[in-house]
Amino acid sequence: MRLKRSAPILKKFQEYVDNEIVNALPKSPLGKALSYAQKLLPYMRTFLTNGCLEIDNNPAERAIKPFVIGRKNWMFSKTTKGAKSSALLYSVIETAKANGLAVEKYLVYLFETLANSEIKERDILEKCMPWSENIPDELRLRTTK
Repeated sequence: MRLKRSAPILKKFQEYVDNEIVNALPKSPLGKALSYAQKLLPYMRTFLTNGCLEIDNNPAERAIKPFVIGRKNWMFSKTTKGAKSSALLYSVIETAKANGLAVEKYLVYLFETLANSEIKERDILEKCMPWSENIPDELRLRTTK
């Protein structure tokens, strides 16, 4: 399907870039955009040959949106340590969401588990990661099919 539908579109885009770049001023916005596209086109083809790759990065973009919004709020953190703590908490929450966990329940689980553990033990931390098979099932969101 990718080769049938996407490859011709990508080929047309390549032809457009190749034709237009010769007429564009290199330092103009169009020239810079065409040069950027020409440089990245070989990498854009990767998804055609590997069916495991997503055609876009929308899930990643959605995952970082809270960080972009939070960045404005972190300007008002009183200390660098406070801003780093906020960023860390955002990261934990978004990673839990991405792994299908109930965020509030997961945070309670983390606080209870880590408060009663020697955090320096890598094994304990690995078991608490959102993608770990050791995470209790009651922390996982139910998916309907």
